[in-house]
Amino acid sequence: MLAAFVIVFREVIEAGLVVGVVLAATRGLVDRGRFIAGGILAGFLGACGVAFFAGAIADLFEGSGQETLNAGVLLVAVAMLIWHNAWMASHGRELAQSLKAVGEEVKAGRKSLMALAIVCAVAVLREGSEVVLFLYGVAAAGQTTASSIIVGGLIGIAGGAVISALLYLGLIAIPLRYLFGVLSALITLLAAGLAAQAMRFLAQGGWLANWVTPLWNTSGILSEQSIPGRIAHVLFGYASQPSASELLAYGMVIVIMLVIRRIVAEGRGHQPQGARISA
Repeated sequence: MLAAFVIVFREVIEAGLVVGVVLAATRGLVDRGRFIAGGILAGFLGACGVAFFAGAIADLFEGSGQETLNAGVLLVAVAMLIWHNAWMASHGRELAQSLKAVGEEVKAGRKSLMALAIVCAVAVLREGSEVVLFLYGVAAAGQTTASSIIVGGLIGIAGGAVISALLYLGLIAIPLRYLFGVLSALITLLAAGLAAQAMRFLAQGGWLANWVTPLWNTSGILSEQSIPGRIAHVLFGYASQPSASELLAYGMVIVIMLVIRRIVAEGRGHQPQGARISA
């Protein structure tokens, strides 16, 4: 449930930020609500389509190929999480500025209201599609139930909507770099755990012949079947009997995430002073 909450919470906030910036930039514009709502609905329906086809694809691999499918989905989810964190670290500040520019052009008559609908639709579709893939990866990793994912997702939607609304209304002042920094750390650990679980599925499917023997067993200290163990497994990728391949995948993902963030930070540090955008 915690993994679903973190994923959905973050994606809702990101989509909410896009919609909030568009709303703020077009305040007082006639019919803006109708077009923005239409864009949100279009993006939501598109994400539902992604969810539908994800299930259909999964049905094709029922049986002996299920482990391969699960591993593939987990690895794709890991890749998207890595790209997602890198993109947000690199473009998060520029995103708000570009969206404000779109809103100003609409108000000035240089762009139609359809531009607002398209911006909102793409934002909701992108974040919704990522939620679908990430949550499927969490479900494929096991140690959680559909009801837990649903509850965590609903809480994440509610929490993200509240935070987005409060940010838009100016009732709270949370530096976004700190908010997303905490969530990025959780996402990094989640991605590492999914990568390790993918190695386990590949080993079960016969794709790995080496580095599959458990290195230790901490079930007596923290069982994966206990509530704390399940929380640690879903959120941080904890395994009571990890193999060398799982530990290698886990560590590699963390290193990749840290290296990317370091590169992005250094790139910002070398920007000319006038080219930087304040948060």
